[in-house]
Amino acid sequence: MRRWTALALVAALALGLSACGSDTPSSGGAPSTTAGVPAHISTTPDGNITVYSGQHEQTVSQLVSAFEAKTGVKVKVRSDDEGSLAQQLLAEGSATPADVFYAENPPALNVLDAKGLLAPTAPSTLARVQLPDSILGLAKPEWKGKLGIAPGETDFQPIVTTIIRLEGRAAAEAWLKGIKANSKVYADNEALIAAVNRGEVATGIVDHYYWYRMRDEVGRSKVHTALHYFAPGDAGALTDVSGAGQTSSSKHPGSAQAFLAFLVSREGQQIIADSESYEYPLAKGVVSTKGLRPLADFGPSPMTIAQLGDGQQALQLLQQVGLL
Repeated sequence: MRRWTALALVAALALGLSACGSDTPSSGGAPSTTAGVPAHISTTPDGNITVYSGQHEQTVSQLVSAFEAKTGVKVKVRSDDEGSLAQQLLAEGSATPADVFYAENPPALNVLDAKGLLAPTAPSTLARVQLPDSILGLAKPEWKGKLGIAPGETDFQPIVTTIIRLEGRAAAEAWLKGIKANSKVYADNEALIAAVNRGEVATGIVDHYYWYRMRDEVGRSKVHTALHYFAPGDAGALTDVSGAGQTSSSKHPGSAQAFLAFLVSREGQQIIADSESYEYPLAKGVVSTKGLRPLADFGPSPMTIAQLGDGQQALQLLQQVGLL
């Protein structure tokens, strides 16, 4: 199951840059793609399931409640940071109680898939997507002292991976050094976006939904920032993709597959469209009701989910330059 989240720069007084997403399908792969997948995978419920979730708890709660009401399957959710949950699943191996792993970003899914801990997903559930490029200009000297970043957040790693893929490791290292020189580092995206809103820094790199949630929290009258998007096809564009997969050791694969199918069903996607997560649903005909900029306005890049890999190169570079 996947949904878009647009990486953005939130800028005080509308000053700054942001990235954009695309709804253009990709020929690239992803964890549990249709390649080599059996033609018939059951999505008939066959028992209660446990979901390891690194996704937003409020939205997951709504999805689980609706799924339980629709199918009669009971869902136990274990929520934590997706990196921690991935490490737990790696340690548990085939003994894990998890039937579904639900992540906010691709790297954790890629790691688990590479270790054989994710089973194929029913082909009817899958939708392929393409990831845009990353941002380079913020490493320039004119941004010194104006930029905020939260490199410890899991959604920062795909930016670095994208630069490695498109520009090479040396260019990615140079970009990170420039970013480090220009930036004030924050513990998380919530702290970052609050800092931009109070004028502590001029702009900051965040997923777009953090801005909307901050707006809801403080009230529209106290919002002093705006999201500003790159032109379609700009090298600063990046769209992240949420995903989920059945664990290969699931004791109830039918229910697990039914849950995955529900996540991408019109009903499940409508819950996302109406939720306070402010993410983009991907089901055809389902549109966010939260006033988000239409995905059709965004331009794609050649980056794919599979190319993001497990994020290890990005982590190594972040550690090497002293951002982690």
